[in-house]
Amino acid sequence: MLAAGCGDIVSNYTAILDWKLAHRLLDIDYSDSAAALSEMTAKMTINSADAIKEGLTESAGLVVKALISSGIAISIAGSSRPASGSEHKFSHALDIVAPKPALHGEQCGVGTIMMMYLHGGDWKFIRDTLKVIKAPTTAYEMGIEPEYIIEALQIAHTIRSERYTILGDRGLTHESAKVLAEKTGVI
Repeated sequence: MLAAGCGDIVSNYTAILDWKLAHRLLDIDYSDSAAALSEMTAKMTINSADAIKEGLTESAGLVVKALISSGIAISIAGSSRPASGSEHKFSHALDIVAPKPALHGEQCGVGTIMMMYLHGGDWKFIRDTLKVIKAPTTAYEMGIEPEYIIEALQIAHTIRSERYTILGDRGLTHESAKVLAEKTGVI
């Protein structure tokens, strides 16, 4: 549960990138202060990755505070945009297609790796940080067959279709979804 909470917090990075993209392309309302709080929360968690250990009360406290900060950023924005983007669409798509989905935050963490790749960001840093926290970074570690990762990537753009993200309006083809998952080591 601790690692899943961290995966959900780390996903703020790609959520903010998606929000900025939607603001630039579609003039979607954007809040600098909500985005800054959300990003600071993700940075704080990543900077504390070495100290986050299962069974430590301090670790649970850190993650709970970070989740509360994400909630405050959402309240400031009046939308879940500061903490939910393409990585969450991927997680919700996995909930639909996988017979036995993983924990929400675990799926969001894995989604963040792939979405950061699409944004051209440092996806390897995200992956390595999740490993330090002992969060899953692959389909195998989540107990999900690779075919469901590919299928979820293909339909993720249809989840909350009014929310524009890096996945665009058309989504990914089977081949591009497979290449993305393979290049990032998710499958």
